[in-house]
Amino acid sequence: MTQTTTNYKSIQQQLEGLNADEKYMITLLSNTSALLNENLSNINWLGFYLIEDGQLILGPFQGRPACTPIQIGKGVCGTSVEKDITQRVDDVHAFPGHIACDARSQSEIVIPMHRNGEVIGLLDIDAPIKERFTVDDQVGLESIMKILEKQIAQTVK
Repeated sequence: MTQTTTNYKSIQQQLEGLNADEKYMITLLSNTSALLNENLSNINWLGFYLIEDGQLILGPFQGRPACTPIQIGKGVCGTSVEKDITQRVDDVHAFPGHIACDARSQSEIVIPMHRNGEVIGLLDIDAPIKERFTVDDQVGLESIMKILEKQIAQTVK
């Protein structure tokens, strides 16, 4: 495993400044995916899925083409949304029902995204190495999602 250290405080500050007056959720998610992609090492896909018509559809992302739609309750992403919990998976091949969009992905972290207390989607990050995501990554990314959720609550669309 390659251990990485990410400065989540710096990302939080950048996120707050970048999206301070943004009115559109799609723009928030696009800029956030770009910001995270630039600041996280050893990842091969990063993006958002949004709940539409009772399923997860692909939102703004960085990486290769992705799976869509994903049924709620299926795979790492669908399970995260169904249970409304972060899923940090050290080895995706050991996760029951894992949906393999990119054979290079070995580990994954998925964090639900809320608007006014309701799950509206998620942040999904894949890595080409096992055990990429630590507890520190989970705490840092969850704190970033809290900032993003506050920003989303202020959007008009």
